[in-house]
Amino acid sequence: MEPKKKLINSADSCVDEALCGLVRASGGLSLLKGHRVVLRSDPDNLRGKVALLSGGGSGHEPAHGGYVGAGMLSAAVAGGVFASPPPASVLAAILSLHTSGVLLIVKNYTGDRLNFGLAAEQARNHGVAVDMVIVAEDCAFDQPSKAGRRGLCGTIFIHKLAGALAEEGCSLDQIVSKVTEVLKGIGTLGVSLSPCSVPGCLPSFELPPGDMELGLGIHGEAGIKRSKVASADEVVKTMMDHMTNPDSQSHLPLKSGDSVVVCVNNLGALSCLELAVVTRAAIVCLESRGVVVARVMSGSFMTSLEMAGVSLTLMRADQETLRLFDAKTSAPAWPNLSSQCVSGRDKNEYLKEQNMSFFFYFLPGPLSPVMRKALEKVCSTLLEKQEELNSLDRAGGDGDCGNTHAQAARAVQEWLQDHVVPGCPGRLLSVLAGLVQEKMGGSSGALYSLFLTAAAGHVTEGRSNAAAWASAVHAGTQAMRRYGGADPGDRTMVRVVVVDAAASGAESTRNLTARAGRASYVAAERVTLPDPGAVAVAAILRAVLESGV
Repeated sequence: MEPKKKLINSADSCVDEALCGLVRASGGLSLLKGHRVVLRSDPDNLRGKVALLSGGGSGHEPAHGGYVGAGMLSAAVAGGVFASPPPASVLAAILSLHTSGVLLIVKNYTGDRLNFGLAAEQARNHGVAVDMVIVAEDCAFDQPSKAGRRGLCGTIFIHKLAGALAEEGCSLDQIVSKVTEVLKGIGTLGVSLSPCSVPGCLPSFELPPGDMELGLGIHGEAGIKRSKVASADEVVKTMMDHMTNPDSQSHLPLKSGDSVVVCVNNLGALSCLELAVVTRAAIVCLESRGVVVARVMSGSFMTSLEMAGVSLTLMRADQETLRLFDAKTSAPAWPNLSSQCVSGRDKNEYLKEQNMSFFFYFLPGPLSPVMRKALEKVCSTLLEKQEELNSLDRAGGDGDCGNTHAQAARAVQEWLQDHVVPGCPGRLLSVLAGLVQEKMGGSSGALYSLFLTAAAGHVTEGRSNAAAWASAVHAGTQAMRRYGGADPGDRTMVRVVVVDAAASGAESTRNLTARAGRASYVAAERVTLPDPGAVAVAAILRAVLESGV
């Protein structure tokens, strides 16, 4: 097995280049020459205030350099990937902070405790007032070893609260006292679908496809339990149950009525879509237990290189804690959060009623039964062709053409169950345009909706002869060409609508070069099958003809 490829220049230089990239991109940050230390670039604003220093191994970006800024850390020291920083760099960082004392915020790992502890002792010999807070909020182990619980993403909550207190001018003792108390109400647990790998090295552990690891550490350490991947809701429930299980010595005491801040942390390679699904699941799970979700932060805050996983951090929060949490900071990695309580929002505030004005009641007419029969035939045809269209789409697209057409077909079927088909063809086309726009989605939904909307004004109950329908088809096609950028010679559904209504129109797209749509980005020699959109249109037109209209 070869080491996993990474987008770096070299394993030896990646940490220094990453720190340089962070500082070059952030005007408020500087690097301490000769050390991997990120500093605030406004040291004069630290005078008379307690300075905050944190850090640890690299590979957890944006931690910790991304949290340097007014209202958070004064400096952050980085080690190699997953390696504790040397005490000389920690000491250099402490001595560069000319302030009223320095607080070291350290995750509970042996290397970090030793190196930061040694630097603290050396700094005291230089006459610097130094104190250290150890963050150990991991909820994974029922019976932690002598080493204690690990420090995880809850560390950034301490950065934030301590930073707000320091900015207000609180003393070193006051800050230590406050964050030590808050730490008792913080818990974190992680789950991953994949391992991670240090640049130039093999993955830290093996995880078979379809399995997930619960309770793993941020350095690729294996977790406490391995199981099959479940749904997001089930995984979140499992995590919450484990975190709050009173039989565990590492549990977070949490009861109905408690108010919490939630951090949904991407461990590195989870997609934004998955992260949002997990965020929803976490909010719903907590609220179902009577817990008030005061704030939610969702994103990448303390990663583990490219690990595809997520950690959940909960912090019990009273009004004073929330006040400190909401305080402003210039740290580049801290998100722009709302100070509104998540659980307190009325459902109508975030779930708006859809405007259904285009679904108003219609009067039937002589053409209603005929048009209903045609629609039913079209819907059944598209559902039958779902997998065929998906297969064709995989050659030059994302393989969902059949799914999107099936969505539209089911939406029309549901509408037919509850509504009378209007006697005016133009009104029916308007209804269908609204349905595919809302239910089908994607480029296909927009194109069909454009066609139907433009065609609707050309056919009425009293004007539905062949000439009127020809005019409607022309208007719809022109709208598709105008906004979609496709022409009859291109490899798209327009070929079928414009050229002819038979299967030959769709089949002819086999030999055309895609000049519009998603397939235009795929090499022509790889696209040898008929265009799936064109096949779908041909099937629709054939179904209309076969229905006897």
